[in-house]
Amino acid sequence: MGNWLVKNRDIHLMFTNIKLEKKLIFCLLFFLLVTTARATEYTVSPFPSDQSGASINGEKVVELEVTEIPYWQFLLWLAAMQILSIIDVILYFTKLIFVILGFRVADHPITIGTLKRKHIYAFIKACPGTCISEIASDMSLSRGNLRYHLNILKAENLIESRSDCGKIRYFQNNSTYGEEEKLVISVLQNEMTRKILYNILKEECNTNGDLARTTGISKGAITWYMKQLNESGLVKEDRIGKSTIYSINPVYRDEIEKHI
Repeated sequence: MGNWLVKNRDIHLMFTNIKLEKKLIFCLLFFLLVTTARATEYTVSPFPSDQSGASINGEKVVELEVTEIPYWQFLLWLAAMQILSIIDVILYFTKLIFVILGFRVADHPITIGTLKRKHIYAFIKACPGTCISEIASDMSLSRGNLRYHLNILKAENLIESRSDCGKIRYFQNNSTYGEEEKLVISVLQNEMTRKILYNILKEECNTNGDLARTTGISKGAITWYMKQLNESGLVKEDRIGKSTIYSINPVYRDEIEKHI
């Protein structure tokens, strides 16, 4: 399915997470604090004299070193805030423009799930009558995960299912296939059934013995397959003496020739 292109107007756009801005702001603040913070404990009280640096009670006076934040760091912080604000505004208006143009913005997890469903839908569209094991094998999905997406596609009326000998087969749900065509497609998914119908259609084999020799399976197995085909209505059987002659039901002949 790697060569398929799913055409859909709903294009999901993923923008850069705004958390990047928060991380950048945190890094800048951390840088400023580390490079400028110098903690010194001291007590501030009114000085009784006008003389700067004079001792009051004979104690040793040490002039404190005043550390100022470099002006370039302040400018760097201010510029960073301005740049982040501009980026935020640009992202906002970009999203707004895409919304006006009809695009839809979706979160990453939602987008991934939607893309999976698009691929599943494309697979079913290209391979009508496929079953869950074939889809899971082709897309490397677990059956539980696949059933979840199939249920959503059914709820959205994009696909429909049909039971065939215990297997659930899926079809595109847009009135593309009638009931007769869905029956023929489902039955032809089985390789041996397809061989049997092909031989009967070409009128090369029309008895149990002939079909057994051509397909390489036993007469008992042929009897079982023919019983299934007879019950489905695709094949008619006529008794001529001790022999049973099989023929394609004219109602389904055109559909079988189309899909064989």
